[in-house]
Amino acid sequence: MKRGNENKKRLIFGVLALVFFVVASFSFSFEIRAVDEGDIKDSIENLEKKIEKEQGAMTELKAELARIQSSVYSTQAQIDKVRSLIKESEENIHRMEKEAEQMNERMDLQKEFLKDFIQEVYYKRKEPVIASALLKGDFSKIFGAVDSYISIEQKILQMAQEIRDTKEKIVNEQGKIAEAKEDHEKLLEDKIVQQYALLADKNETQGDIAEKEATIAELQQKMNELKNDLNKLLGKSYDTNDVKDAIKFANKQTGVSKGFLFGMLSVESRLGASVGSCDYKESRMSDYRKGLFIEICDELDYSYKKMKVSCPPASYKGTGGAMGAAQFMSDTWTGYKSKIANATGHNPPDPWNLVDGVMAMALKLENDGATGGKVKITSPCNGKKISVSGETYAAMRYLGWSCYALTNYSPRIQSLAGGYDKL
Repeated sequence: MKRGNENKKRLIFGVLALVFFVVASFSFSFEIRAVDEGDIKDSIENLEKKIEKEQGAMTELKAELARIQSSVYSTQAQIDKVRSLIKESEENIHRMEKEAEQMNERMDLQKEFLKDFIQEVYYKRKEPVIASALLKGDFSKIFGAVDSYISIEQKILQMAQEIRDTKEKIVNEQGKIAEAKEDHEKLLEDKIVQQYALLADKNETQGDIAEKEATIAELQQKMNELKNDLNKLLGKSYDTNDVKDAIKFANKQTGVSKGFLFGMLSVESRLGASVGSCDYKESRMSDYRKGLFIEICDELDYSYKKMKVSCPPASYKGTGGAMGAAQFMSDTWTGYKSKIANATGHNPPDPWNLVDGVMAMALKLENDGATGGKVKITSPCNGKKISVSGETYAAMRYLGWSCYALTNYSPRIQSLAGGYDKL
């Protein structure tokens, strides 16, 4: 009997020890988890502050860059103006040189004419006036001719003096213009030096902005990784292969209605079942989108040559390349990448993952006004002002602004919205 009581005591003691160990372990685990959660949150908060600080510095740098660019434009305008003045001075100097040459030619002609005239007068005056009068008997003609010669001689001399004065004036004006030209050339040299300095500042500032952008991107990446770790720690990293659950999760995160998401997914990819059958070459995507597509695949350890995307449309001109359930082009996916990671806890997010794809669609629709009220738009069909629902507006922006999007695509989505409740 005593041995039975001892066995019972040992059993009770063992159970109590086990319970104590489990509780202690749970408590210890909880404490570690709490510490880890607090550390991660502190790190995220610190990173957010650093990002905010770096973004503020980048904003200041961009403002400085805008000021420098404005100064570059202003300096270039001044350089153009000075060059125009120099060209005008050169044209004026050239014109005056031509005028001076013409004046010299006129003076030479006048000199020759005056020389001949003086010789003629000289020979005429050698004939005695009285003898001429006695022989010809006409004193008035003789005196009249002499007066005429004297008058012409005076006019020629006066003209020659005017030519000399004009020439001297031209030479003086040439000197002034030449001095002004020298001043303008000196100013031009100073402005060019100033512009080189501004361009150097511009390049340096652009380099600083690029460094800030790289720093912000690096900090953002670290913060996304920490948020991903936090989501995993808290059990918030969500995944499912069930369309209904994926839609429900996206609805909870964004507020976009479940029926609308169901309709969008039905039209875009048959609820994720039809995500394209072409490779990147067959899709004829642009080089820019192809580069981003390769980056997305590399980050996910996928072979970009094997991943399937949408084919080029047969009914209208365009390219393929849309990925996954949401049928996002690579550039659109890249723009929403960090938001998707924050919402699903998947970092990097995967376009071909159902949860990431549905979340991507919901985030874009939310951004485009799907959770809002009526929107006034200009109809792409007839140019008239009309009012449409936020969901119609978001759907039109999702597909591409067109009459087809308004009259066919959006109504078709709405007609399928009730299908969610039947899943």
